[in-house]
Amino acid sequence: MSSAPSHAPSTSVTFISKCTIFPELELELVDDITMFDRPIKLSISDLPMLSCHYIQKGLLFPSSPHPTEALLALLKTALSKTLSHFPPLSGRLVTDPDGIIYVTPCRTGSSSVGVDFMHASALHVSLNDVMIISPDDVVKDEFFPFNGAVSYDGHLMPLMAVQVTELLDGVFIGCAANHAVVDGTSFWNFFNAFADTCRAATTTTPTRIPRPLDFRRNFVKDSQAVLSFDNGKPPTVTFDVDAPLTERMFHFSKQAIVAIKSRANAHLENNSEIKEQMGKVSNDVEQVRIMSSGIGCHEISSFQSLCAQVWRAVTRARNLDPSKPTTFRMAINCRHRLRPKLDWDYFGNAIQSVPTVASAGEVLSRDLCWTADMLRRGVAGHDDAAVRRIAEEWERLPRLFPLGNFDGATVTMGSSPRFPMYDNDFGWGRPVAVRSGRANKFDGKMSAFPGREGDGSVDLEVCLEPETMAGIEKDEEFMHYVSDWFVRDRS
Repeated sequence: MSSAPSHAPSTSVTFISKCTIFPELELELVDDITMFDRPIKLSISDLPMLSCHYIQKGLLFPSSPHPTEALLALLKTALSKTLSHFPPLSGRLVTDPDGIIYVTPCRTGSSSVGVDFMHASALHVSLNDVMIISPDDVVKDEFFPFNGAVSYDGHLMPLMAVQVTELLDGVFIGCAANHAVVDGTSFWNFFNAFADTCRAATTTTPTRIPRPLDFRRNFVKDSQAVLSFDNGKPPTVTFDVDAPLTERMFHFSKQAIVAIKSRANAHLENNSEIKEQMGKVSNDVEQVRIMSSGIGCHEISSFQSLCAQVWRAVTRARNLDPSKPTTFRMAINCRHRLRPKLDWDYFGNAIQSVPTVASAGEVLSRDLCWTADMLRRGVAGHDDAAVRRIAEEWERLPRLFPLGNFDGATVTMGSSPRFPMYDNDFGWGRPVAVRSGRANKFDGKMSAFPGREGDGSVDLEVCLEPETMAGIEKDEEFMHYVSDWFVRDRS
C-alpha cells in the first residue's frame, strides 16, 4: 500500500489551522437502503475510480458578514450536521483478505475517521484575481486540499476535506472528495446540503431537508469482482501529471448556446420526412407542438451541440491526419438510464464513459449537424441494455479507468452544466464563480459548468497542450461563440 501523498500548501496560501470534523450523530438503522452501520462494498462503478484523483471543486463567495472565528464555527457545525446524513464521507477505505474493498462506517471517537477541515488565508488575492487568473498565478490550486491524492489513498487518509480560504474581499470554500466514494451527482448533493444546513443556522429562509440516501452500492448488480493491481502495487493516475498544459475557462452565453444548437439542428428544418409527418397531424395541436419541438425528430440537445463544436475546434487545432481516428468521450449519469431507475439519491458512482469515434477528416469535412448527431446517437443508445453490457464486460475483466489522451486525438468531457453548483447559499448569498483544482487534468480534458446567470449559459473549462490551445484561440468558428475567457498555463 502506498503512503499518503504530501498535501502541504505552498507559501502563496498561508495555512492557519486544521481539525477533524465528525458527524454530529451516527446514522441509525432505518432500513436496508439508508443504513450505514457496517462496511459497504465498492461497486463495479466505484472500483475503476481508485486510480483517479480526488474530485476537487469549490465555490467563490464575497466576504461573509461574520467575523472569522464565527464563520469557521458556523461552517464546522454545519459540516458536522451534514455528515450525519452523509456518513460514508467520514469513513475510510479498507481492503479485506479476499481483496474486496469497502467503505468503513464512521465511529465517533475513532482516530482513523472523520473529515479534515482546514483554514487558510490568501489576503493578497481578490475575487477578481480568482475569476480572471493570469498565466503566472497558480494560487487557485492551493485553495484545495489533497492535491495529488488518488482515490486509493483513502485507505490511509480522509475520504473528504473542506478548506476555507479567506481572500482580500471574499472567501473560497473548496472541497476534495474521494472519487471511488462519490461521483458528480453525489458530490453536489452533499455540497447543496452543506450550504443549506449552514444557511438554516443564521436565516429564516426555508431549507431543503436532506432526503435519506441510498447506500446500497448495488450499481447494476452486487458483484463479487476483485480488482487486482500490477505487481501488487497500489494504483497511480494513468496520465502524465507533469506534461505541459494550458487551461482556459470559456464562457458561452445563452444566446451563443441557442445559436450553436440552431446550427446543429438545421437538418430538422429541411427534413422532408419530418415535414410530411407534421402535415399529417396538422389538425392535432398537441402533436404539432411535439413535432415542432423536436421530440421524436432526433433533436440534438444544447450540450451535445456545444460538445460537437468543441470536438471540431480541438481536432482542427491538433492538425491530425484526416484518416486518424478521433474520440469524444462523455461521462454519462446512468441513474435514469437503468430499468428500474436508480434514485437521484443513490450515493456512489453511477457513471459510465460513452465514446464516439470518427476520423479527423469526417469531423472536419462534415457539418456541425453530422458531428452533433454522432454524439446524440451515442448518448441516446446508452440505454439500460448498454449500461448492463458495459458493467458485465468490466466484471469479466476488472480494470482501472484509463484517464488520459493516449493517442493524441481524444477529448474527454466531464462534469455537467446541469449540476446545481450555484444553488449553494451558506447564508450570505450565492457564489460568484465555480472553480476546480488540479485533479484529473490532462490534454483534452474538458469540464462543463452552468453559467452563473442560470439561463442556460455554460462555462467550459478546457485543458490542452499549449500548441493546441493556441490553435483554438485562433479558430474563428469556435471563438465566434465565446463571450469571455481567461488563461492559466500549467507548464
